[in-house]
Amino acid sequence: MYNRFFGFERDPFRVNPDPGFLFMSEGHAEALATLIYAVQERKGFITLVGEVGTGKTTILNALLQKVGPMVQTAFLFNTALEVEDLFAALFEELELEPVAPFRKSAAVSRLNRHLIDRLERGNQTLLIVDEAQNLTEAMLEEIRMLSNLETPQSKLLQIMLVGQPELAEKLAQPQLRQLRQRIELRHVIRPLHAQETSAYLQERQLVAGHPRGDVFTVAAERAIFRLTRGIPRVINVLCDNALIVAFSRQSERVSAQMVEDAARDLGLEAEGADAQVARVADAKREARPGFLRRLWRRRALHAASEL
Repeated sequence: MYNRFFGFERDPFRVNPDPGFLFMSEGHAEALATLIYAVQERKGFITLVGEVGTGKTTILNALLQKVGPMVQTAFLFNTALEVEDLFAALFEELELEPVAPFRKSAAVSRLNRHLIDRLERGNQTLLIVDEAQNLTEAMLEEIRMLSNLETPQSKLLQIMLVGQPELAEKLAQPQLRQLRQRIELRHVIRPLHAQETSAYLQERQLVAGHPRGDVFTVAAERAIFRLTRGIPRVINVLCDNALIVAFSRQSERVSAQMVEDAARDLGLEAEGADAQVARVADAKREARPGFLRRLWRRRALHAASEL
């Protein structure tokens, strides 16, 4: 409801990965370039690691837009899998007829024929596993064995594991050394630094339709960086709440104090960076008393303006 008040044409700080709001920091541009290179050079195993909310999904969406029609992509985001579930999901993504009744050897054979056929036509196949830190060691081993599908010259299936820092910790375990040794490219996404955070705020406001992108004061931008540690998803949640605070006070600009007030309602001030990230991991905000009070007042103001 605050969009018209501030001059936005749409919500500037939604947490969903809208490609229209793609912001390429130096770290994100490097991550995307690394993944594009890995796909073009047919690297077998790739890992992309980043904290919750640092933009992994945004990077993957940008990658999928750039790889082109010659690359068939299977995107697995449900990692609570057994072996049969893995092949069922993979076959559905690759538009292959499932093996019924399921036999692993028959499924591997069918997948191998599909991959060879694509390779002979000059095409590639890419498997992306999101939230890979949640995979069991047994499932990681099953995925490693898929990388055995190859010709003397090339891998038939490229595999990209995407996850939180726990993925790197899991892959460092001695029992997974065979998988770890097959990883040809690794990249870690870092949070935004202070200048990138300011640029991120301005760009999202401009994309949302604000003529100048300066609703947040310089002091407010510094407070946002300090409270969010430059993690984009946390920035979005905090800025959305800070705009509600400003709207409820009929202030056309967001001050540092308003950011602090919003952070207090969200519980960001009392938490460390890890706890802040975990709080917004599922993009859900708790209905704290302060938030509800501002929301009620915002609606009351909006109703009054319509009279």
